[in-house]
Amino acid sequence: MQALILAGGQGTRLRPLTLTTPKPALPLAGRPFLTFMLDWLARHGVDEAILSCGFLANEVARVLGDRHGTVRLRYVNEPEPLGTAGPLRLAFDEGTVEERVLVLNGDVLTDIDLSAQLDFHRRAGALATLALVAVEDTSAYGLVPTAPDGKVEAFLEKLDAGASAAPTDRVNAGAYVLERSVAELIPPGRAVSFEREIFPSLVGDGLFGHLAEGYWIDIGTPERYLEATHDLLTGAVESSLLPRDATGSLLYPGCRTDGADVGPLSVLGESCVVEPGARVARSALHQGVRVGANAVVEGAVLADGVSVGEDARVEPGAVVGGGASIPPEARVEAGARVDPGAVVAVADRTPAAELAPARVAAESSGERSR
Repeated sequence: MQALILAGGQGTRLRPLTLTTPKPALPLAGRPFLTFMLDWLARHGVDEAILSCGFLANEVARVLGDRHGTVRLRYVNEPEPLGTAGPLRLAFDEGTVEERVLVLNGDVLTDIDLSAQLDFHRRAGALATLALVAVEDTSAYGLVPTAPDGKVEAFLEKLDAGASAAPTDRVNAGAYVLERSVAELIPPGRAVSFEREIFPSLVGDGLFGHLAEGYWIDIGTPERYLEATHDLLTGAVESSLLPRDATGSLLYPGCRTDGADVGPLSVLGESCVVEPGARVARSALHQGVRVGANAVVEGAVLADGVSVGEDARVEPGAVVGGGASIPPEARVEAGARVDPGAVVAVADRTPAAELAPARVAAESSGERSR
């Protein structure tokens, strides 16, 4: 079985983390995010994955290589963004698409039953079968109502505030089983959307939806990235994650935490140092992060090489880009974003009015990443 993973986006909602690391290679619970998807695909019989890459494509290939476990990896590079359907047409034109292919959004952590979806697709004689998931709040998603036999009746855009009640709670989960003939319907050489162009044209003509069971989350925002991290640590989603400690936390090799308070539900990447008296809770620290004595990091994400000084505080929801420096006694406010390489200003040095909106007091140690 073959899968095409849409991994070419810039991950703008996850900035500043994705300013320096492409989303597929972004550490999640200490591992490149896409490895969780590859493990999931392998459990359902996929032995080849084609990664459609664009932004920092070479870095994705460097991190993931040409094989993950039993899954062989191939790469298709988008010369320019091709939307959700264009990459399938590109792979088709390059002769890499088999008779039936799975197409998957590359920013979803899930353990839904792909085998059941494939069985449904075969029994229905479908051209395309979409995995659907039921969500409590449908306002952020397009809706996909279906008939009792699974035939898709319509694609509905996100409902406006104040609109009438949603006709269904089922939304597109970004996992499709497609016959090769669907690729031939995609116009070549331009960006094409499955959701806006291809699937609406197939309503009433071989398009089905299958209600998926299992865990599913789009990790495309820092809030959901942390939620997914915590769900991996607690085992809410099936994975091959390494064993956690008594606090549900995961510490990778080379970490030093003697005298510190680490946990609950935290991840420390390789070679992190948390000095005595410091506290790290419900946070994700990537590789080589250093947290000084008596500092507090709570509910935050710190990218590779971040330095947190003594008695500093990083508050819930903060995201700190790679190589940034937080001096002693500085404070990174809740929900703040710190650019890669920035130096956070201590409050009494730089008036807040002089700082960029929606960012903490940060003064660059050089050219700021864009």
